[in-house]
Amino acid sequence: MLLIQLLLPLYDNDNQPLPKALFNDVRHELIERFGGLTAYTRAPANGLWLEDGEHAVRDKLVIYEVMVPKLDHAWWQDYRSSLEARFRQERIMVRAHRVSLL
Repeated sequence: MLLIQLLLPLYDNDNQPLPKALFNDVRHELIERFGGLTAYTRAPANGLWLEDGEHAVRDKLVIYEVMVPKLDHAWWQDYRSSLEARFRQERIMVRAHRVSLL
């Protein structure tokens, strides 16, 4: 079993809040395709990285998770590209973790 996590920014690259409709659409798409979703939205996560080796850039994020039995690389690459266009981002982090259900 795999846990897929999508780290979605709350603000675009111009520090403008992204419309709630974007997040609603992603929730609907994931629930429709995978039958469920976990969303961490109450206390946004903070991302921090050095953009040019000197200046720290900060993101406020929400995390959406779905469970899948196997990884469809092509579908996830296409979906990530779609999210990057919709959220106006150079890159959106989508990651997969192997998990064992207990």
